[in-house]
Amino acid sequence: MQVTELPAEGLKRAFQVVVPAASLAERRDARLKKLGAELRLPGFRPGKVPPSVVKARYGQAVSGEVLEESVNEATRQVISDRGLRPALQPKIELVNYSEGADLEYKIDLELLPEIPMPDFAGIALEREKATPGDAQVDEFLATMRQRLAGTEDVAEPRPAAKGDILVCDFEGRLKNEDGTLADPFQGGTASDMPIEVGGDGFIPGFTEQLEGMSPGDRKDIEVAFPEGYQSAELAGKPAVFAITAKALKTKVLPELNDEFAKRLGVEDLAALRARVTENLQREYDALARMKVKRALLDALAEKAVFTVPEGMVEAEFAQIWQRVEADMKAGRLDEDDKGKDEATLKAEYRAIAERRIRLGLLLSEIGRTNNIQVSNDELAGAMRAEAGRYPGQEKQVLDYFRSNPQAVEGLRAPIFEEKVVDFVLELAKVAEKAVEPKALTEAAG
Repeated sequence: MQVTELPAEGLKRAFQVVVPAASLAERRDARLKKLGAELRLPGFRPGKVPPSVVKARYGQAVSGEVLEESVNEATRQVISDRGLRPALQPKIELVNYSEGADLEYKIDLELLPEIPMPDFAGIALEREKATPGDAQVDEFLATMRQRLAGTEDVAEPRPAAKGDILVCDFEGRLKNEDGTLADPFQGGTASDMPIEVGGDGFIPGFTEQLEGMSPGDRKDIEVAFPEGYQSAELAGKPAVFAITAKALKTKVLPELNDEFAKRLGVEDLAALRARVTENLQREYDALARMKVKRALLDALAEKAVFTVPEGMVEAEFAQIWQRVEADMKAGRLDEDDKGKDEATLKAEYRAIAERRIRLGLLLSEIGRTNNIQVSNDELAGAMRAEAGRYPGQEKQVLDYFRSNPQAVEGLRAPIFEEKVVDFVLELAKVAEKAVEPKALTEAAG
């Protein structure tokens, strides 16, 4: 095999490779001979098929296999002999290949850069610490009481007030520019729908306009669908809903006592409060972890000064831009992006793609140089956790992972990243700062 290295450009490398015709012929003939010994063809004794017949029938297919194997083996050898670390799959371009001639082809590849290790001890961070108190536990329990509330009919006729449940029929129509109404749109009609007056879950301004209605009342209410509404056909458009109030109910909150705790599977109210406290603490700790991780990645991004493989950035940008275009088409573009021209958006998202690749390469190198690995037990735990998200289908999910190594890698990557983050946080200067729960949750949101 003859290898000629072509002029380099940045992280890009190119090689001209020549595999002698004799080597290809030897491999092809050996393959045909082995095939002939195994063939069972009508009119011939087992293993006695003439070489000319074998070659006539299978020569072209075997030559194709030999070509592919020769290219793959030669490419691996070129990379291995030179200790190269490709960033992406090498690109192969056939230059010359014909019967009896040498195989000539070109390898184009892009290398991973040399990545200097930052001074982790020079990174200063704050980890916020919030502790749930009685006020946070009371607020959580109040929410639970709302979720478990029952209803009862309002005995004396009266208008609906905020917090009441008004049972309604409604029919929605889009409003045309000339003020006329279109035909009812799909999903805009319901019967006997219980709606909390002033509650969430409907188009902004819908439930508020039910206040003051009594059973038997009819009313048209006007609303506008949000710009980012899930249905592009409705997003940003005005609509009129014809409402018929049919019944009025009021919420009945359960008493906050031991019986309430037992409904939630806890022995008494004291135990329920203790469990809520523990759950809130885990939630606060997870938020604090998310914030300090974000700050760490920002710090590492500033210290990650090296050339990034263009091919990796382009591939990442292509995935990001595909989602952006889909959001544009569906009218779901982020508020910050609305009004920006395509060139500006592409430049901003390309910068995001480069930052992701840069950080990913740095984290990968930190893990590689410090022998940080994801154990089989950790992977198995992640697979079980994922399977647990699909009750009744756990076996199918586990079988899917066992037969799809790429899907397993999708579980390995986030575990690896968290372990690298933990490793760096141990070396960085991390000061703990006590904060109020509200400050932690608002900042995280």
